[in-house]
Amino acid sequence: MKQAAAVLAMSFKSLPSRFWPSLVVVVGMACVVGVLLSMMSFTAGIVAVTTNSGDPGRAIVLSPSAQGEEVSNLPQPDLALIADAPGIARDGDGKKLAEGEALVTVPMVNKVKHLDSEMGLRGVGPQSLKLRPNFRLVEGRLFQPGKRELIVGRAAQGQFANTRLGDKVILPDGEWPIVGVFAMGGDLNESHFLADRDTVMTANKKATYNSVLVRLTSPAAYADFKAAITRNGTLQVNVERETDYYLRTTAQFSGFLNAIAYMIGGIMALGAIFGALNTMYAAVAARAREIATLRALGFGAMPVVLSVMSETLILCLAGALIGAGVASALFDGNQKAVSSNVFNLTISPGLILTGIIWAMVVGLAGGVLPAIHAARLSIVDGLRAS
Repeated sequence: MKQAAAVLAMSFKSLPSRFWPSLVVVVGMACVVGVLLSMMSFTAGIVAVTTNSGDPGRAIVLSPSAQGEEVSNLPQPDLALIADAPGIARDGDGKKLAEGEALVTVPMVNKVKHLDSEMGLRGVGPQSLKLRPNFRLVEGRLFQPGKRELIVGRAAQGQFANTRLGDKVILPDGEWPIVGVFAMGGDLNESHFLADRDTVMTANKKATYNSVLVRLTSPAAYADFKAAITRNGTLQVNVERETDYYLRTTAQFSGFLNAIAYMIGGIMALGAIFGALNTMYAAVAARAREIATLRALGFGAMPVVLSVMSETLILCLAGALIGAGVASALFDGNQKAVSSNVFNLTISPGLILTGIIWAMVVGLAGGVLPAIHAARLSIVDGLRAS
């Protein structure tokens, strides 16, 4: 190890003479890690907002075979049957915390991309806000039941035009004014409008709910609630814990994004490996006489291998840290919208660690062959090198 440390120290002393080739490795790795993290920040942001949206103490009921709330249709009488199931919490007045909700889309303009887009409009009932204790009105007032009024999520205001307090949104039966702005702890509902459910259903000629949301007495009550719903022969529905529902509906999309990120990162990493190979072979050739002299003085082959590998890994680590820093500065916390959902790009410490591991793998692949070549270098040929 002392020999390896000595050889590595000599290697770094000669780095100024190999500054530009070494910079190729650093810059190449910075690009690989920067692109990888910037793309994976989309997935991390979606997962973060999805995780924040679900509550293990809530359950969602959809129509059978419906993969998402937007394509589910539940007859209105089902609400009373679902509310009779055990395990549902009650409010201060003793009423069951179960409510049917309607979900429709509203044509909007994405003010960031300047493109036509859409926002979700959730029609909520009398118990809906009690089901969501993280709801907070931050500006204006609540909509009034029976009136064509909207409140808008704070996250949506950062992405969609005409979402300020007092703006009017055109719906099938006319203009609906925005009378309030709400926050909900950064969950997916902050991407939507909220309005009176019955008024929304009338305006959109809907006769069925999209879902029924219930608050359980405790997360452990889910099993009893689901069993009672399943045994009820008059109900043809699908029950999921809310956290499971959100994870399921985003898993396919997030997996696709991750696959694209790794594919592009892999292609770039392959280029970085070749760059590292060329740089380190050139470094070995430039230090041929130095390495041969050390071998003649009794230094073993392993210290030479370790010094070349260490140099490659340190250069790759420096590039990874630069790439992670640039990606964090440019992307972390930026707000984006995919379809009608708004989320913040997220570059977490865990994601940065993934980038560093990625860089170390590339460094090992790019340094092992030059290191072996250096260890096998003939002492005679090395001493003759110019």
